[in-house]
Amino acid sequence: MKSYVREPAVSGIFYPKNRNELNENLESLFNDVNFGPGELPPSSNNEQIYGIVSPHAGYMYSGSVAANGYYQLSASKFESAIILGPNHYGLGTDVAIMDNGSWNTPLGEIEIDTELAHDIHQNCGLVNYDEFAHSRDHSIEVQLPFLQYIRQGFKIVPITLIDQGKNTSLKLGNGIYKSIKKRNLISIASSDLTHYESNSKAHEKDNLLISAILSLDIEKFYSILISFNVTACGYGAIATVMEISKRMGATKGKLLKYATSGDIVGDNKSVVGYSSIIFV
Repeated sequence: MKSYVREPAVSGIFYPKNRNELNENLESLFNDVNFGPGELPPSSNNEQIYGIVSPHAGYMYSGSVAANGYYQLSASKFESAIILGPNHYGLGTDVAIMDNGSWNTPLGEIEIDTELAHDIHQNCGLVNYDEFAHSRDHSIEVQLPFLQYIRQGFKIVPITLIDQGKNTSLKLGNGIYKSIKKRNLISIASSDLTHYESNSKAHEKDNLLISAILSLDIEKFYSILISFNVTACGYGAIATVMEISKRMGATKGKLLKYATSGDIVGDNKSVVGYSSIIFV
């Protein structure tokens, strides 16, 4: 049977489709002294990173912020990355995993960790095998070139979420933890924060939500999300990675960078918030 290759859906739109241009773009994002880490990987970070939160807009908007997390992660020798993101198009099943084949980017193909995908499916009754759910969405795809830039020879497990409720996140986080507790892996939550509000309002709301993320408090996280109507698109992905990281031994989150599209490109009327957070 021919294995499935998930071709890029947003190359040439969210990031360059030419390999050399993409490498140059990534280099400039890491070197960005205003919003990025200001230097190229690898970092000399010696902390154990259990999970990260990374934004997923076009690289011109959120790429520099995203580079901060990947710069810190570049010191890690993870075997596989579990990447969770929101299903923006509502295609397919509520919690959809891919268990075979590969994802293609301009930097090459990344194989799916079939054994790990099967373990997660077995340990968590919510998860469905579903390639179609992944066919158009950008939230997982835009993380991949960053991973390829900092690391070779890793595999991925992509999981896209329509159902992002608290109970789903807790069950999924627990199921993933059971599957990975003896392995050297990284969990990545792909999410932007507040959408299409004024710059000052986005900063205000996102700071509240980030405080709950940094304290690994999932109850508080959902409470703030609902009470203040914070329009973070991948909130269930964030909560799931908080739960995995806590169970793996993380004691806190560290905010590496927060900025809005307004801070980065100068239009402050209707912005989107971006954060780069690691759980250590």
